[in-house]
Amino acid sequence: MKSKRIGNRTVKLENKPTIISASSVVGPKEGEGPLREYFDIILEDDLCGQKSWELAESDMVKTSMKKTCEKANKKLEDIDYMIGGDLLNQIFPASFAARDLSIPFIGIYGACSTMAEGMCISSMLIDGGFADLILSGTSSHFCAAERQFRFPLEFGNQKPMTAQWTVTGAGSVLISPKGQGPKVTHVTIGKVIDKGIDDGNNMGAAMAPAAVDTIYSYFNDTKDDPNSFDVIATGDLGKLGKEITEELLAQRGLDISKVYMDCGIEMFNMKEQDVHCGGSGCGCSATVFCGYIYKKLKNKEFNKVMLVSTGALLSPTSTLQKQTIPSVAHAVIIENKE
Repeated sequence: MKSKRIGNRTVKLENKPTIISASSVVGPKEGEGPLREYFDIILEDDLCGQKSWELAESDMVKTSMKKTCEKANKKLEDIDYMIGGDLLNQIFPASFAARDLSIPFIGIYGACSTMAEGMCISSMLIDGGFADLILSGTSSHFCAAERQFRFPLEFGNQKPMTAQWTVTGAGSVLISPKGQGPKVTHVTIGKVIDKGIDDGNNMGAAMAPAAVDTIYSYFNDTKDDPNSFDVIATGDLGKLGKEITEELLAQRGLDISKVYMDCGIEMFNMKEQDVHCGGSGCGCSATVFCGYIYKKLKNKEFNKVMLVSTGALLSPTSTLQKQTIPSVAHAVIIENKE
């Protein structure tokens, strides 16, 4: 059988799986940002009527998954697999959502790279003929993430300016071998990169080298032109991480500055909303892609996009053991193809 791999790391999808629908759910703060008009649902209460922040996040996942199926006129029982994960221990929100949705579940963990990771896996399964409909998505919640990785909100700690604001939101896509919508044409799976950053409040600097490695690998494998893209979007590097990524790629002779955006910067009004370096969390790239970017693709305002979700693979245990922060980034290339 002929390999679908190009170069060392990139896979060219011959059957070009279609993203037939997508949906996004965000919290009140995210709904006040510049992308407000692109989100499907903006919550008035980020507790979602639940007893805990974690259950609220799980509820967002279910809401997004159901909305994505509804927009494609599909029923939950039509779905072959649900692929998802999140930031919390044992991917609690995704697992509990899968329990209630009763769809065969593949749980994954890539930290904030989970959106692109899930899309990579889903697209390869569809391209290989192993499924007809796959729901893929992820989520994060500011309050739940603060409690697990930093301090409970009641503590009222101040953050350094390198810190970012975890997005409260969930996004999901429905991928099929046929149908109307933008196509997934290539995926590049990331390597785990660790440059020795040990500051949990400086995720942008920790994750930027992983983004650089994956983006450079895609272009080295395919010999594609960065300026053929309408957008190259990293997940949640924030202001500092974006600057580092551009600089490190330029040192390798790759200039993406004309088409480069970071979802963590686009999510919030950086001047008016106090988010320091920008947004972060699994829900950051998920909601920006499933809201803003996907709708631009559907309307043919964008015709070629690279989504590079970035994840810091630390845990509360690794932090307490004074470990550095390994990171990973996965890339999905989506195009309007006939």
